[in-house]
Amino acid sequence: MLKKCKKPDDVLFINAAEHFDKGKRQNQLSKEHISKIIDTYRERKEESRYSRRVDMAEIEKNDFNLNISRYISTAVAEAEIDLKETHQALVDVEKDLQAARKKHNAFLKELGLPLLP
Repeated sequence: MLKKCKKPDDVLFINAAEHFDKGKRQNQLSKEHISKIIDTYRERKEESRYSRRVDMAEIEKNDFNLNISRYISTAVAEAEIDLKETHQALVDVEKDLQAARKKHNAFLKELGLPLLP
């Protein structure tokens, strides 16, 4: 039989720093934000970039530092770059640049001015 009063051996961190309605003088938590925080707490749910359960050993390893950013990363993964597409775009820009330089040099030649390299 499980004891209902047994306390978990971990700490639940909730980073709700991005979950608010911006106000003129101060920000406010909406009912939805409060409900999400309460649900996360009651169910001890883990959600990427929002909440995480951290065991005491990890907290001890971090010298009992309880700074949320130490345990919940808020970094957003960078979008992948299609190298072939980017390369083709650079090739196209280079072609346009060469055509513009050729046209510009034709005007410079007509005016008797030195050409661009």
